[in-house]
Amino acid sequence: MTAKRLAPAGRVPRVLWLPAALALALVTLPVVGLLLRTDYARLPSLLTSAASLHALRLSLSTAALSTVLCVLLGVPLAVVLARSALRGVRVLRAVVLLPLVLPPVVGGFALLYTLGRTGFVGYLLDVTTGIQVPFTTGAVVIAQTFVAMPFLVVSVEGALRATGEDYERVAATLGARPSTVFSRVTCPLLLPALGSGVVLSFARALGEFGATITFAGSLEGVTRTLPLEVYNQASVNIDSAVALSLLLIVIAILVIVVARPRSIEGVRA
Repeated sequence: MTAKRLAPAGRVPRVLWLPAALALALVTLPVVGLLLRTDYARLPSLLTSAASLHALRLSLSTAALSTVLCVLLGVPLAVVLARSALRGVRVLRAVVLLPLVLPPVVGGFALLYTLGRTGFVGYLLDVTTGIQVPFTTGAVVIAQTFVAMPFLVVSVEGALRATGEDYERVAATLGARPSTVFSRVTCPLLLPALGSGVVLSFARALGEFGATITFAGSLEGVTRTLPLEVYNQASVNIDSAVALSLLLIVIAILVIVVARPRSIEGVRA
């Protein structure tokens, strides 16, 4: 009796190919359309204009700074959410993840009426220190951090829950202090997820528009980031808007390809 040939492992069902192809087309065809619309003869001059360079510089610097803030604030928050036994942790998690589902412009209004001159925090800052946050470069960083930090928190908290607490319990049993357990055991465990969260946070901050324009405005050289410059140029010079859009796509691709850890791709080192 002849043995039946075994199907190769990991074979994809045929029924999935059509929706997969449609999904791929939905993502790639708009980029192709943008490439076809780009005026390549004028591309260098469009990208090197003073307004474009100011916007690019501001976008990269604010996105980098907001990513640092996401790490400094988001990692401790993720550890608290993953390891804390507090009763209200589920409600706290829902509040932390709210910017993921909240329209960015609504987040911008929330920041404005919190840190603005009429907001309860902004009023105190203005009266006691004379500091006014809205419509400054600092407001851009705050808006970007507000929308980007949940991405890092989700990545890190998910990694901590997946790894469990066994290693940390063993270290604590051997007499290690909580700070030592965190620095020597917890941090190495979450490094791959931290890399993923950093990339996602930076990319989200770089593309932030709604919260930024609502809370920080669109002042050239001060708060007008690259997405805001695209919006501004769309009404006066569509070729410049298309060129800047293409630049944003290229930067996003470079961030994902260069900075994204190989472990996320499922490739063994």
